[in-house]
Amino acid sequence: MLSRRAGLLAAVLLVASCRTPDPQKELEIKDLETYYAIERKAGETLYIAPVARFTLRNRSHEPTRPIQASANFRRVGEEGQTWGGAWVQVTRAEKPLAPGAEATVVLQSEGHYTTTGEAESIFSHALYKDVTTEVFLRVGASGWVKMATAPVDRRIGPKSVQETK
Repeated sequence: MLSRRAGLLAAVLLVASCRTPDPQKELEIKDLETYYAIERKAGETLYIAPVARFTLRNRSHEPTRPIQASANFRRVGEEGQTWGGAWVQVTRAEKPLAPGAEATVVLQSEGHYTTTGEAESIFSHALYKDVTTEVFLRVGASGWVKMATAPVDRRIGPKSVQETK
């Protein structure tokens, strides 16, 4: 009888430890900021890409499993199409995010605009379309969960860079 109870207890503990994590319960996105970054310069051409940047906080009482973040970027009027995307490994199994700890996440799209003028001139170009982003998180074996949606601000660089000018 004792071995049967021990086996049942072991099975319950195994099932509990194998639960699929819920990113919306375990993680919190704080201070989501969107902007454009100068990706690179090639000759006189600037490549300008949309960015979603945020602080990710572990609000659970346990260290998190590996965390991945991704974003889709879509141009307004083209919502059925992904214009660009980004993916980043936030934490790994050997270095989880501790309870209450935070990590800065930067997702820069591979989709971009180009200009041969000043970077800000892209916003007044006839072919420019505003961009929106959707941010997704995955923890361990969970599926991808949408955590935020936001328009990309029409400015070059994060606010912290703007404030130092």
